[in-house]
Amino acid sequence: MWSQLRQIWTDGRQKRPRGPLADWSLTFLVLAFGTTSLLHAFVVPSGSMESTILVGDHVLVDRLVYAEPSPYALLPYRPVERGDIIVFLYPEDPRKNYVKRVIGVPGDRLHLDHGKVIRNGKRLVEPYAQYIARWPDTFRDSFPQGAESAALTPRGRDMVARHIVDGELVVPAGSYFAMGDNRDNSEDSRYWGLVPRENIIGKPALVYWSFDAGQSYPTDWDAKHLLDVAVNFFTKTRWERTFSVPRAQRAQEVQP
Repeated sequence: MWSQLRQIWTDGRQKRPRGPLADWSLTFLVLAFGTTSLLHAFVVPSGSMESTILVGDHVLVDRLVYAEPSPYALLPYRPVERGDIIVFLYPEDPRKNYVKRVIGVPGDRLHLDHGKVIRNGKRLVEPYAQYIARWPDTFRDSFPQGAESAALTPRGRDMVARHIVDGELVVPAGSYFAMGDNRDNSEDSRYWGLVPRENIIGKPALVYWSFDAGQSYPTDWDAKHLLDVAVNFFTKTRWERTFSVPRAQRAQEVQP
């Protein structure tokens, strides 16, 4: 009976060619909902990118923007550029996702002077950066000076040993130097080294929800966090950040 009904339905339908819009729409839906290759959900657990990205921002990450180009590409794939905000696998523990801003690309020469980035002999004017510390720190503010006494990870020590030339970091091929916008409260490339190109997942495309859970955000939805969200969903949700888009921003280069 079922085969007869299926045959009647098939014979009764008017066969129409499917247009290109339908084809691309179907492809988009398959990518978006059938795989994880298009978007990646990520929650920001720490304040290293304040005030650009806040603790508790839930973001969708565009995984295709930095994909390898192909003759069939529909989206504007492009290389990683200075000023981009990137989400990547933490080099010291690839199970963790980090978000930072790209400060140096391959070939750039970098050092810090009183907290300000000097790149290729020019001082960067960075309107997105904030400085909140009330105490000086030689390595944090004058990187790479003071590296011998800084608390570096193994990859950080390797970077200092291999890529410091005449008091500056020279970013090698296939790697990027990334820093948090909250410069005085950011564990970034100064401490754990360079970001390999293959570790970059994509860029934040959209904040779809933002919840104020304090100075740090739990990565697991335990009972305490579930209760906090259930009780305070309306009062702690940052409604003004819903559907906001974190933007890449290039620094202005001036004479030091």
